Amino acid sequence: MNYRVQPSAQVDDTAEIGAGSSVWDLAQVREGARLGEGCVVGRGAYVGTGVRMGDNCKLQNYALVYEPAELGDGVFIGPAVVLTNDHNPRSVDPEGKQKRGGDWEAVGVKIADGASIGARSVCIAPIEIGRWAMVAAGAVVTKDVPDFALVVGVPARQIGWVGHEGVRLTPHEDRAGVWECPKSGRLYRESDDGTLAESE
Repeated sequence: MNYRVQPSAQVDDTAEIGAGSSVWDLAQVREGARLGEGCVVGRGAYVGTGVRMGDNCKLQNYALVYEPAELGDGVFIGPAVVLTNDHNPRSVDPEGKQKRGGDWEAVGVKIADGASIGARSVCIAPIEIGRWAMVAAGAVVTKDVPDFALVVGVPARQIGWVGHEGVRLTPHEDRAGVWECPKSGRLYRESDDGTLAESE
């Protein structure tokens, strides 16, 4: 075995755990879930049935990642984050009968490469969070988040851009529509449609 699972963790036999990954105390990884290489699943975290995680993802303590969530490479999920999977949750049907797995259709949260989801935030499926985006702690995300966007609040709204370093970008002094990372100096260009991409 080329990965580490603590004795108190529960990892289903059908789950796939990539090389160099760690599953810590009291975490649960359900049937058919797939973790890439170098992933960390923190204490008490939950990875639902069939969830897909890329390489080098981090799920901090008590994060809840419900199926059918999909995480790209290098995704950070902060402590006590919840990725939901039911747009109209009910415990019972209109007749009062308890709902079972076949009585509803699971919808998922998709998170692209490098994105970060801050502590105790909630992502309401179905939504997609773009590459290298950042969701602030405590936010409630109810709609898609563009690449490199910084969103905060309840409901979450965009207040700026962040770069690969996770630092808020600032407008370039001399070039309109260009943003700069104050830490790395890397440049990004904002398109007329309001999206951001690395500047060539």
